[in-house]
Amino acid sequence: MTTRVTLYSRPGCHLCDDARRLVEETCAKRGVTWTEVDISTDPALTSQYGEQIPVVTVDGAVVGFWRIDPDRLTSALR
Repeated sequence: MTTRVTLYSRPGCHLCDDARRLVEETCAKRGVTWTEVDISTDPALTSQYGEQIPVVTVDGAVVGFWRIDPDRLTSALR
């Protein structure tokens, strides 16, 4: 099964904690797989996303950052 949703985050980020709960709940309802990537372990990702985290992508396209909109995420999963 291909992972459709990726949450880019880093430790100690309260917005990342909120996004994780939202992604987990939304994906579980729709039967969609997701993964989380810690940008602090990869200099290229840290450079790319920096202060925008959390960032959520669906099928490689960014659907939100900072405060993730649940409706936008759900819509992207259709």
